[in-house]
Amino acid sequence: MPVNADFQGRAYPPTETYRVSAAKIREFAEAVGSADPVHVDAEVARARGYADVIAPPTFAVLIAQQCDAQLIRDPEAGIDFSRVVHGEQRFTHHRPLTAGDAIVGTLHVDAVREAGGHAMVTTRTELATEAGEAVCTATSTIVIRGGE
Repeated sequence: MPVNADFQGRAYPPTETYRVSAAKIREFAEAVGSADPVHVDAEVARARGYADVIAPPTFAVLIAQQCDAQLIRDPEAGIDFSRVVHGEQRFTHHRPLTAGDAIVGTLHVDAVREAGGHAMVTTRTELATEAGEAVCTATSTIVIRGGE
């Protein structure tokens, strides 16, 4: 089944809340090799003007990919995950993700197109606090490989 082009323009409901913790930030910072103490030391973060430790910029992918999963799991979308290749990821940060944040994500399917026998789907996830404060816009493009 090919990718359903009618999904372009679709928006999914906000996800369940993701609670950003200092422990998750520390794990992620260690995994990506960040040595900046603002990711692991609350005193350093506060001295730099933050309420608590802040996440490395790419931490947002953890939340955004949970949002993207709504599309991938939607049987009407026609996406065969075994054929998915991650094409591109971009982040526009409105402020850092901070330990203690309660974040929800709203997924938008911005484009569905075919190129060279493959489908390309671009999504945009708006990450915001439960109170509605914009935190990050994550844009992702996946490629769904066509038949052999």
